[in-house]
Amino acid sequence: MKKLLEVKNVTKIYKMYHSNIDRLKEIFLKKTYHREFVANKEISFDLFERETLGIIGVNGAGKSTILKIIAGVIAPTSGEVIRHGRVTALLELGTGFNEEMTGRQNILLNATLLGMTHKECHEKEDAIIEFSELGAYIDEPIKTYSSGMKMRLAFSIALFSEPQILIVDEALSVGDAHFGAKCTQALKERKEKNMAIIYVSHDLNSLKLLCDRVILLNQGMVAKEGEPEDVINSYNFLIAKQNDKEEKITIKNNQSSFGTFDATITKVTLTAQQTQTTTLHSGEDVTITVHIAAKKTQENMTVGILIKDKFGQDIFGTNTFYHKISCTFDANKHYLCNFTMPLNIGTGKYTITAAIHPNETHHQHCAHWLDYALDFEIVAPQKEYFIGLCRLEPKITLQST
Repeated sequence: MKKLLEVKNVTKIYKMYHSNIDRLKEIFLKKTYHREFVANKEISFDLFERETLGIIGVNGAGKSTILKIIAGVIAPTSGEVIRHGRVTALLELGTGFNEEMTGRQNILLNATLLGMTHKECHEKEDAIIEFSELGAYIDEPIKTYSSGMKMRLAFSIALFSEPQILIVDEALSVGDAHFGAKCTQALKERKEKNMAIIYVSHDLNSLKLLCDRVILLNQGMVAKEGEPEDVINSYNFLIAKQNDKEEKITIKNNQSSFGTFDATITKVTLTAQQTQTTTLHSGEDVTITVHIAAKKTQENMTVGILIKDKFGQDIFGTNTFYHKISCTFDANKHYLCNFTMPLNIGTGKYTITAAIHPNETHHQHCAHWLDYALDFEIVAPQKEYFIGLCRLEPKITLQST
């Protein structure tokens, strides 16, 4: 498969000055009056045609910097970026727009900045307007547009500039679900025509669904690269570790299990008709049991479960916090936390993740997070057949009018 982008040992260092006077003093006095901030350090990766590469990381990890370097907005301090085709970037909504000009006038302006000729702009103007769905607003000044309208126009221009590489940084998070789905479909169609995509988002589900490969950045460096599910699990571990400053976070089993282990999930079981099983019918009443061993006495704790499908997409998650149940653990005792429900999901293979933490999420503190705690499969439904992941059980009637 053809290589469209080569990022080789890219480092970006910013000089940070206390004031502009220090900047002048450094020039004339030949002394150092700055400190260095390393935004990116020796980042290397390749991008191939028809590939969607995701980039994730906590705020300040260096995502925006590496995207700007790839797009050519800023230059690296060292290393190089080799582009084998046109790169179009949606980094900050409205960048390149003139607020006083109309949307139609900005199509010509923005498309020209992206490298399109005047002839190309005029040939694709109608298609851009139609895709953006702005209608009569296209002849109104950009300053009257909402953020969603600006996103529609910016994305439409970028899409029809026919880039070999498209960089999308959270742009699809602005706007309605209809246009987001339309953009996703358009990206898939462009991928089939050999376009490659670099996608940055905090929406982990969209990363799992859209990306072929994901890179995790931490403190400006590549912390992990690989399959979306594995890298996202590492990202969850990183969040827990960074937000838990006072407790020592440890890790087991290649980052599928992490936490302080003040309380431990020893296993997760699934019971139907008073029998433990891993094969069930859709709609069957089940009990998911989280087995817990407490090492220390802990109050106001939360126990949660998360069901994922075979693609790693989150299907359903809940915890005792959402149900206003506060859990107290005594040292050296064992507990069972039961989640009983009808399993109204479609046929297929699933996994269960379990977690113990205080409050709503594991981000501030995590006693134990256990991915892939249990695998199970849903076979043919006991009742009516249905299509999809969710069993809604409608009541169907037919009336003559």
